[in-house]
Amino acid sequence: MKCPYCAKTDNKVIDSRLSKDGRSIRRRRECLGCERRFTTYEKLEDVLPMVVKKDGRREAFNREKIISGIRKACQKRPISMTKIEEFTDVLESYFQELGTKEIESAEVGEKVINELRGWDEVAYVRFASVYRQFRDINEFMAELEGILKSKQARRDKDP
Repeated sequence: MKCPYCAKTDNKVIDSRLSKDGRSIRRRRECLGCERRFTTYEKLEDVLPMVVKKDGRREAFNREKIISGIRKACQKRPISMTKIEEFTDVLESYFQELGTKEIESAEVGEKVINELRGWDEVAYVRFASVYRQFRDINEFMAELEGILKSKQARRDKDP
């Protein structure tokens, strides 16, 4: 490991700790050259499936792309980054544990959209409008009416 301060590779590990989720190790190191301390993280390399897009293209599973899409949908909504990152961790683990080499982008999108539906209706509609590619206001209104009907059904069910 190269020291971020002096670029020497001689260092020693002072402390090692397992992360909260148990998927990485935090190591505190001291450079033997300049004697400054720095932190590194060690984690098992993920073997994630390729994502097959609607047009047939394939691209690597990209956690940051998922977080970015969710963040845009949740902009100015009461949803924390911690919640978004925790969900993305669960989603990433789910697809990793499937053990398949490829997944459809629609499967990723449906998992995200179903989670957003439970979090916040505005974030859900924002994501759905991009993900489902509404062509006109009628498709958008049909989605909103579906939300209103399910909300009304929940109210009618609760005394």
